[in-house]
Amino acid sequence: MPSTNHRPQAHSPLRTRDAPKQPAFLELFFDLVYVFALTQLTHLLIDDLTLTGGFEALVLFLALWWLWVLTAWLTDQFDPQNTSVQWYVLVAMFGILLMAIQVPKGFDGNGLFFGVIFTVINLTRFLFVVCVARGTAVLRHATRAWFWAAISTALWIPGAFLDGWARGIVWLAALAIDYVSAALRWPTPWRKRQQNTPVLEIIATHLAERYRQVFIIALGEIVLIMGLTFSTSGYENFTLDRTLVLTLSYVSAALMWRLYIYQAGSQLAPAIAASRNPHRLSQWSAYAHIAMIAGSILTAVGFTLAIDHPTEMTPAAWIAGITGGPALFLAGRAGFEYVIFGRITPPRPVGIVVLAALSPAAIHLRPEVTLAAATLVLAGIAVWDTASGYRRAPKQVAPPA
Repeated sequence: MPSTNHRPQAHSPLRTRDAPKQPAFLELFFDLVYVFALTQLTHLLIDDLTLTGGFEALVLFLALWWLWVLTAWLTDQFDPQNTSVQWYVLVAMFGILLMAIQVPKGFDGNGLFFGVIFTVINLTRFLFVVCVARGTAVLRHATRAWFWAAISTALWIPGAFLDGWARGIVWLAALAIDYVSAALRWPTPWRKRQQNTPVLEIIATHLAERYRQVFIIALGEIVLIMGLTFSTSGYENFTLDRTLVLTLSYVSAALMWRLYIYQAGSQLAPAIAASRNPHRLSQWSAYAHIAMIAGSILTAVGFTLAIDHPTEMTPAAWIAGITGGPALFLAGRAGFEYVIFGRITPPRPVGIVVLAALSPAAIHLRPEVTLAAATLVLAGIAVWDTASGYRRAPKQVAPPA
């Protein structure tokens, strides 16, 4: 349960060793804005499930995800029970809410608004750290990160004055600077990159729980969007075909939860604690969650279209959601497994291959048949995992060096 008992010292908002390790209610409240953001991205793809629509949704998703990661890092280093931290998180949350509102028009007339808010949130985060963490390792870390953030944010405003793919390419280049520099631990010209010792102490239990919470929100998007789609169609459309698709969609979401948490999601905290470089491991966990959450969004899109049109033949674009969504989730889950155990077991790569082989035939099948086949693939992997767990001793965390 989130903690509310700890009261940090008034002069320092930094977390102390005796501070609660569980996320605070403030962080759960912050995550609520991502319920709306993921819903906006899902509707964007439902309305425009094309190569262009997918590219635009990808860029907007990566921007919103990056802000979530940085805010999770901030509350891992600063105590969310401190008033100044609470004010910053609430202001950032409002900015992200405004960005999420602009998602449907992020590549139309409101692109400048989206880019400006992203830039302001990045700037205010750095200013906040400067004000409250002077003379600490946190500030040194943030200064190196801001060096690269300043370069990337310099592309957001000019990119907003471009149109279509040109805007997306410029914004994607800006995001690439953020993601790649973080993977390299923000090397800067004036400071040598540390090779072995991470700059900051990672609160393993806290960070692992934050990742689990945001993934549950992504799975909740599947439940939310399919429930809304089914309920708004009217009772006259409560047919056997639609009920079958709804049932398969729910089962798939439950299987994705099982595949995430079993011997991976539940072991992230021990893996961070056991890693020789917990900072690096937490970063690669964030990248693995990109694929898993994006796969959940695509799955929600495919399921929604199948619920709306269960008796039609599956259009080629829908395959990206019905089979591509679960495949992308499995790819992220395989990467997540490697981060925690240092290896990838066969079921997930096999599942991706089977889903890829199924895709060309899907255009000749009804959506509910394609969805049933994708659900069976997920069920097969879950059964394999469970059977392996009974036959062998539980896997021990072994993060790669």
